[in-house]
Amino acid sequence: MPVRPRRFWLRTRPEFIRVYGRLELTLQEEVRERVFEFRERVNHGRLKVHKLHGRMEGRLSFSVNYKYRIVFKYIDKNTAEFLTIGDHDIYK
Repeated sequence: MPVRPRRFWLRTRPEFIRVYGRLELTLQEEVRERVFEFRERVNHGRLKVHKLHGRMEGRLSFSVNYKYRIVFKYIDKNTAEFLTIGDHDIYK
């Protein structure tokens, strides 16, 4: 019998919610789909999760689509906090 992974918790910063609310509805749907995949943990390779460097050191990012990324950090092994969402300009 397969073991179910523990529940994975997500927190969001106000900036993430604010930017998400301004996105087009089709892009919001893409974000929801990728967040669902992120919570499943087994899809991290598909999402291209990677560590960030420089002024964003200690944070990670994953792809929503070719243009948009979600920046986040792990609070603990079962909790991630989404910091912001945007195109590559969020890295600047």
